[in-house]
Order: sequence, then structure tokens, then C-alpha cells
Amino acid sequence: MAEEADQEQIQAVEDIDEPDATPGYQPPAKKTISEINELDKDDESLVKYKQQLLAGAAEVLDEGGANVLVRKMIFHVEGREDIVLDLTGDLAKLKEHPITIKEGIEYRIVIEFRVQREIVAGLRYFQTTSRKGIKVDKSSLMVGSYGPKTEPHLYQTPNEEAPSGMISRGHYTVKSKFTDDDKTSILEWDWAFDIKKDWK
Repeated sequence: MAEEADQEQIQAVEDIDEPDATPGYQPPAKKTISEINELDKDDESLVKYKQQLLAGAAEVLDEGGANVLVRKMIFHVEGREDIVLDLTGDLAKLKEHPITIKEGIEYRIVIEFRVQREIVAGLRYFQTTSRKGIKVDKSSLMVGSYGPKTEPHLYQTPNEEAPSGMISRGHYTVKSKFTDDDKTSILEWDWAFDIKKDWK
């Protein structure tokens, strides 16, 4: 019975490589910050929301390049030192250095990113996990909308539990993708992890 439960954990998932769309959702039209500030001036709650979203936008550091800069992926386990993957260097090398995960632990992924110039709407984090070439898990998570800011934004996924059991141990590869409302790929990266009985 235990072996059957282990096998269920590594069944193939539907072979889809694109983030799930929210039914009926239409992306808002692109507007500049000045255009956004001119809208709905009589709506006090919207004015407060825009002030919060655009706080300090006029003095934001612009490093050039894309509007959204994805900097780090952090693998976080309560009570342990974070494992940080640098997303600003050679992304091809990430999967060459798999991280070790103890089976059955609870973890979350944290993405660190900056928005430089314009509000970005509908950010989404999407990932598929494969083992031996078979997709075994996928998730599509709404990150939200963010205004320009010199300091980085941090997005945390909900807690997840690593698979456990002898059959679940082994090497996994992950394709991660950060997209916006228009399904524009902001950054894609491949990484890997090994599930073991312990952290070593």
C-alpha cells in the first residue's frame, strides 16, 4: 500500500507548458503613470490605492533594460538557511547544480524582483516539475500587480510539501517562468533538485 501511495505522488501531470488563464479576465489597457494618476480622481478609495501602488515612483532607480527585473529565487525552509539561486547570471548553469531537499519537508519559493518604470499588471509565476522526462507537477500562481520601486518586491508561494517515500527520492528538473498580463515571458529559468532521505 505504501508503495502504491508513493507511485501516485509521481504520476505524470497534464502536458501543458503555458500558465493557466483566469476565466473571463481581460488585461487592462497599458497606461503611463501620469495617465493613471489622472483617472478616477473623485474616487477616494482608488486614489489611496494608486498612492500606495505608486509610492516613490518618481524617484525610482532605472537600471535600463526590461521594466521588470527578476533577481533571485529563494528556496525557504523554516529553521534552515535559505538556498538562493542568482537569476542575473548564466541561467543555463542553474540546473547543473541541483539543490538537496529532505523528503517530506515543508517549503516555499520566494521570488525577488524589481519594477523600474511602469506599473506591471497580472504578474504570474508558473512552474512544471519533471522526473526522468515525465512531468509530475505543475503550478500557476497569480503574483499580482506592482508599481515601480527602487527596493525589490518579494513574492512568496504558498507552503508546499516535498514528496516522501523511497520511490519519490531522486532527481527532479524544474522549468520556471515569470509572465505578465499579456503572457509576455519576463524570465524563464531551469533548475533542479534532488530529494533525499536527509539533507546530505
